[in-house]
Amino acid sequence: MAQPAPPAGQSEFGHVAKSPASPWKIVFRIIRWATYAFALVSLVMLFHKAPPPLVKTSPQAAARAEEKFEQVEKAVANGQPATLRVDETELNSYLASHLALAGNGASNQAPTGGAQDAPSGATPTPQEIEQMRSNVRDVKVELLDDRVKAYVVFDVHGKDMTLQLEGRLAAQDGYLRFEPLGGQIGSFPIPLSALESAVQRLMDSPENREKLKLPPEISDLRIQNGEVVASYK
Repeated sequence: MAQPAPPAGQSEFGHVAKSPASPWKIVFRIIRWATYAFALVSLVMLFHKAPPPLVKTSPQAAARAEEKFEQVEKAVANGQPATLRVDETELNSYLASHLALAGNGASNQAPTGGAQDAPSGATPTPQEIEQMRSNVRDVKVELLDDRVKAYVVFDVHGKDMTLQLEGRLAAQDGYLRFEPLGGQIGSFPIPLSALESAVQRLMDSPENREKLKLPPEISDLRIQNGEVVASYK
């Protein structure tokens, strides 16, 4: 005799129940999708251009900085100790008028002579200037009590990215030292441990160490009360 047909909507394999998903598989899926989401958010944050700080610049402030450098040069040339104090407006005005940056038509010329060579003691080569101009779009510096906060816009394959670093400056054994306190790329914060390790390697590498060497006449360099203070012996 023929077997009776199964009820409507029920297959002949209806008696075989699906086994529930393993808890480990569920956890793995959650972790996998969370990782994808975190990577996507991190990528968006990396390329999210942070707004620049509100710093003031003016030709008058740049001229004051020039005059201060000239006065220090004269004192050092006469064998006299001197102290250079530059505030935030003077520093940013000086950088805006002397750094060769892409899109800055007024500063596409290489620094030449005078007080411009005072901080480093050497004029950048044309190759260094061209590399800076092709990569760095903007530089702004905030002086916060005893700390400095740098804001840099640089080009990565045609896309502007921002880097912000905050820390303390000091002179140690004739070299410039930077103690990082925080930083971020775009809107993505850099872990302090990773930042400290990166800065330490950067400063201790042989190719960069000589670039961080201060002129022999500078005995101390620090940020104090919102000013860059350099002591000359």
